[in-house]
Amino acid sequence: MRFDVITLFPELFAPFLTVGVTRRAFASGQVDVHCWPLRDHTEDNYRRVDDRPYGGGPGMVMLVEPLERALTAVRAARADSAPAPVIHFSPTGRQIDQTVMRELSAGPGAIFLCGRYEGIDQRFLDRHVDIELSLGDFVLSGGELPALAVLDGVARLQEGVLADARSHQQDSFEDGLLDCPHYSRPESWTPPDGEPLPVPPVLMSGHHADIARWRREQSLAITARRRPDLIAAARARGLLSKQDERYLASLAL
Repeated sequence: MRFDVITLFPELFAPFLTVGVTRRAFASGQVDVHCWPLRDHTEDNYRRVDDRPYGGGPGMVMLVEPLERALTAVRAARADSAPAPVIHFSPTGRQIDQTVMRELSAGPGAIFLCGRYEGIDQRFLDRHVDIELSLGDFVLSGGELPALAVLDGVARLQEGVLADARSHQQDSFEDGLLDCPHYSRPESWTPPDGEPLPVPPVLMSGHHADIARWRREQSLAITARRRPDLIAAARARGLLSKQDERYLASLAL
């Protein structure tokens, strides 16, 4: 799959593509990322990409003409690839979640439009944007961070990227719930100012069914306390068993 990123700051992407476990997806070309510096598609001596908004007000608006030229160049470069949606990152968009990650990881890629300043000329958005996505109900300086988040989420779902293929299957949201706690060595850790903190005994038991049930119950409890909306959604989707429901009832939340 191929992702093209129209951005004022391509340098933000370069280090991300070469570090961490997801670099395998980028190095192998499973997730092929191309950055398109917007200023390369200006035609004036000042390489201007923004101007004052009509009607007045603070801030600057990204100009339609450099964006149009950049997108034309991207589409020409993608001529041999499957058609892909143009995605604009905006607070008005659909909130990014694991469902979005799975949908994009199964597709041909996308063209990311990373806005800055007060936003992008609406005429360009109306003409070209297929999907709007948001990281959440807060404001960032631009679309680069959401784009990086999506690239990371999509890359780790590609086959062979994670050392253990089961890893992402146990992540938060994969089964509609938050993830359970995890522990490693030592078996008992004593902080400098406290009492010994042992690993839960069930995890040391070697009894796989008991361990699986403990993890499920921990996941249910954490989700019920912190994100009850996810419990309701999982219930509506038929993801909770009778045993799950009995355990949730026992929590008396």
